[in-house]
Amino acid sequence: MCEAIAAGLGPRGHEVRWETSAEAALALCERIVASRPDVPVVVITAFGSLETAIAAIRAGAYDFITKPVKMDALAVALSRAVQHRSLREEVKRLRHLVGEAERFDELVGDSGPMRRVRQLLDRVVDSDASVLVTGESGTGKEVVARVLHRRGRRKEGPFVAVNCAAMPEPLLESELFGHVRGAFTDARAARTGLFVQAHRGTLLLDEIGDLPLALQPKLLRALQERVVRPIGGNEEVPFDVHLVATTNRDLESAVEEGRFREDLFFRVNVIHVAMPPLRARGSDVLLLAQHFLVHHAGKAGKRVGALSPEAAERLLAYAWPGNVRELQNAMERAVALAQYDHVTVDDLPEKIRSYRPSHVLIAADDPSELVPLEEAERRYILRVVESVGGNKTLAARVLGIGRKTLYRKLVQYGASGE
Repeated sequence: MCEAIAAGLGPRGHEVRWETSAEAALALCERIVASRPDVPVVVITAFGSLETAIAAIRAGAYDFITKPVKMDALAVALSRAVQHRSLREEVKRLRHLVGEAERFDELVGDSGPMRRVRQLLDRVVDSDASVLVTGESGTGKEVVARVLHRRGRRKEGPFVAVNCAAMPEPLLESELFGHVRGAFTDARAARTGLFVQAHRGTLLLDEIGDLPLALQPKLLRALQERVVRPIGGNEEVPFDVHLVATTNRDLESAVEEGRFREDLFFRVNVIHVAMPPLRARGSDVLLLAQHFLVHHAGKAGKRVGALSPEAAERLLAYAWPGNVRELQNAMERAVALAQYDHVTVDDLPEKIRSYRPSHVLIAADDPSELVPLEEAERRYILRVVESVGGNKTLAARVLGIGRKTLYRKLVQYGASGE
């Protein structure tokens, strides 16, 4: 039987060593456990009862197979065992990296895209040039603004933030520039605007892509002249702020479509920081999950310190449309539900547990599944647009076509988003 298993596993990429006596096998196992205690064990037995399986698992076995051995089933079990060990090792490594990542505040990540973000921030942290941070919702754009403030030379000054999408135009204008007493109904007292409140500090204009068009020239003048005139006032008030703006919109397309002033775009886009979506950050998913796990376990007073390999596998497979914010919520929920010292698959939200990735069908073995070139192009273009969160400028760059060409095709597909 050993010879048959060795012959079957060899061509599948395994190196096999076997013993035929219990004494020799136990000696081999003792040496393995002494040097590599994390090596997974798969038990093969002729006694396939439930009690035997439970006993094997409790004794530390990863999997349980009954005789007669089916080679394909054994190969699958071994492959899963190897993957299980790799994920467990990755979780351990990322737990260690969490501590090292603290020097970057909340910008946790070891992937190439995040390393490039941190390198850029290191170069501009002491600059007063305006910074535009772009990215999908939940990618951590506001975190970048706060990190720039805390690590920059204005860290002793105020950090003031306003959400441009959350206020009607008259109220937003008053918030930004201030007003004098009696400037409008209910203006019973003068109010200092946020530009002046942020003097010698940082002003964050969150979701600047939603700034009303009528307010954009006033903002542009304030940024150019470094003075504001409160609503109803006659005197201009100087200010000195570092401007950071964020948006989840495609501002280049908004400029082309007349929804955002080109001169304002250039004014705020002196330094561009593009935050990658979580699905493009590889094993950062596990690093962030571990970071949030430790954070929420500490707040809840629970001794939950790790992810099970199976939970880690589901987190890696999921697409994360809500990005880092969705992952943080998932880990807060998992800590609340956890019954052990680690997070299991059952502790994750159902949509993560049941997620199955979708793929664009380019070719198939069954000729009936093949599609015309035009249909394959349509599917691929829509898949790319979906993958970049609807950012048409970025999608056109990935596809290697002009934005106008992309717009024309999306209109043709009925997916222009207009």
